[in-house]
Amino acid sequence: MTTFSSRTQNTSELDEDPAFAMHRGGKLHVTSSVDVSDHEGLSLAYTPGVARVCDAIAETPELVETYTWKSNLVAVVTDGTAVLGLGNIGPEASLPVMEGKSLLFKQFGDVDSVPIALNCTGVDEIVETVVRMSPSFGGINLEDIAAPRCFEIEAKLRERLDIPVFHDDQHGTAIVTVAAMHNAARLTGRTLADLRVVVSGAGAAGVAVTKMLIDGGIGDIAVADSKGMIYDGREGLTPVKQELASISNKAGLQGSIESALEGADVFVGLSAGEVPESVVATMAEDAIVFAMANPNPEVHPDVARKYASVVATGRSDFPNQINNVLAFPGVFRGAFDVQATDITENMKLAAAQALAELVGDDLSADYVIPSPFDERVVPAVSAAVAAQARKDGVARR
Repeated sequence: MTTFSSRTQNTSELDEDPAFAMHRGGKLHVTSSVDVSDHEGLSLAYTPGVARVCDAIAETPELVETYTWKSNLVAVVTDGTAVLGLGNIGPEASLPVMEGKSLLFKQFGDVDSVPIALNCTGVDEIVETVVRMSPSFGGINLEDIAAPRCFEIEAKLRERLDIPVFHDDQHGTAIVTVAAMHNAARLTGRTLADLRVVVSGAGAAGVAVTKMLIDGGIGDIAVADSKGMIYDGREGLTPVKQELASISNKAGLQGSIESALEGADVFVGLSAGEVPESVVATMAEDAIVFAMANPNPEVHPDVARKYASVVATGRSDFPNQINNVLAFPGVFRGAFDVQATDITENMKLAAAQALAELVGDDLSADYVIPSPFDERVVPAVSAAVAAQARKDGVARR
């Protein structure tokens, strides 16, 4: 009894913080999409009417897409090992973030989703769990799973499932970064092919951003981890980093990220490391700095602006926020609209191009990427993704 009283008092104190007050009771609930207010409604929604629908789906399985919510339902799956900037905090502590993801899916893309925090971290355990529950869902959004396991989990799920599988920490970040990079290059009179990029961080986002920039035609790009630049021939590379080494760093840069940044056109920060002002000052003229660590960017925007023509961060209180909500609701909306079986690399590039084009003639140093609240974003991204899915042959309608 004492414990309960103490807990009640503590939660009351916590609710003085508006963040806790908003989260009390969770940020989601389920509502009915049909009216069941009389016997007739009950007999149609449940027995005996529901049996006719079940029999029809048993005979023609694809009818599940029409007569259940499956075709508009995403499983937001995590194991709680890489939550925001908080790290491995476990499945329970990850739930507020997963609820938030579901809220954003609904608010921005009108996509239903269910947060699922798993009490397991093994690759095969997670894969088997998701595969076994997949009949209930039209798509899988992997979230906040630590690298390098996240790469293997996504690859295995894509092999085994015929529904979209999307690791947002990788691909959502990559889509928005590439879109903003296109416009930053355009603002400074260049194209992606003209740029030499240095990326800090070889985790999920760093790997995905690098690969997508390469697919988009970047001039050269090199990645640094905690041991320095990744290059072909460096000892002790994981398979993921070895693949990176084989497709990036054409200049063969070795040593520290500080030396690699000398004369570089672009810095992309996707780690918790700091870059000194003296190093930013050595970058090329019309430099581009995307310092996306949260809550503390690798280079403070006020410092970066002294030397860079375009500065972006992951924060909402500075211009040019690289925010994944610009990507994932529209990507799933477009994939669901055509019942896509996969989300291809071309579909991601199409999403990035659609985002970049929305900026149009309003392009400026403080506006290289649309706002998450720009109502044009989801329609533009979803249309581009759906059209590309048809071109790639992964659309079922």
